[in-house]
Amino acid sequence: MIFSFLKRKKGKQLFTIAFYNLENLFDTEDDPNTLDDDFTPTGFKKWTKKRYKRKLYKLSKTISEIGQKSSQKVPVLVGIAEVENETVIRDLIGAEPLRDIDYGYVHYDSPDERGIDTALLYHKDFFEVLHSEPITLYVENLNGERDTTRDILYVHGRLNGEEVHIFVNHWPSRRDGAEETDYKRIVAAHTIQDFMKKIEEHQEMPNYIVMGDFNDDPSSTSIQTLMKSGALYNPMEKLHAPFARGSTTHRRSWSLFDQIMVSHNFFNYQKGTHSFAHANIFDDQFLTEFKGKYKGSPFRTFAGKKYLGGYSDHFPVYIQLKFNG
Repeated sequence: MIFSFLKRKKGKQLFTIAFYNLENLFDTEDDPNTLDDDFTPTGFKKWTKKRYKRKLYKLSKTISEIGQKSSQKVPVLVGIAEVENETVIRDLIGAEPLRDIDYGYVHYDSPDERGIDTALLYHKDFFEVLHSEPITLYVENLNGERDTTRDILYVHGRLNGEEVHIFVNHWPSRRDGAEETDYKRIVAAHTIQDFMKKIEEHQEMPNYIVMGDFNDDPSSTSIQTLMKSGALYNPMEKLHAPFARGSTTHRRSWSLFDQIMVSHNFFNYQKGTHSFAHANIFDDQFLTEFKGKYKGSPFRTFAGKKYLGGYSDHFPVYIQLKFNG
């Protein structure tokens, strides 16, 4: 009895911060301003309301369980990617597993031609938004035309009273080749660094949380470029095992494109601050393919045109911070 009491007490001090690429969370309506035609009932994916609601339930159930075993509570912050609009975010936090949690959200429409954005869910009992804005990512394709990719979402707020600066990312994809598109993600890294410099003109030693689907591994040039400033620590480096573990797979090889980095301030233990506890990939068995040659891989919603009915083609990643009360 004493042990279980101490475990509960310890859990109350831990706060989970997660990131989750939701694999094309579209509603079923056709938006004439974006390339979302595939995700309509008559489109390529045959995206019906039944399938949409099933996906919402599965994603919300997953979010509710991230870090639950050690913290005994739902995540306080969740960065999400591949959401079409505000409607799907409201539907996500209104789905049964999350509807009784007092989640708010920060979202801006991005210029992405498919209409997919990033957003931040926050538990109102623990987090207060002070300011937010989208940071435009200016990158060009090799032909000189602008690549209308996702903005970087910036949110300044207070977590249990402590100020934090959060960046939610979904960096340009590798669709045209990893090396060929590498420069775009390096531009994204410099964009964050430049924004941090502006913050540091007004605040000494700010607390940073940088999360997202970076479309690059911890060892990639873009991530290493971001780390060169010395402001951040990347706990995901120790988790990446290309042939054993990651957040997404390609040709049966694991990648850890989904990462959360924090500033070194999270290694102090002053009262009223948070300190880094640990990081992990949320790859519980219910999120995986149960059998076949892809056993253990993320149980995705679609494989090309084929509807599988899974969760996402990415596992969530998370860190936990201990509040020094």
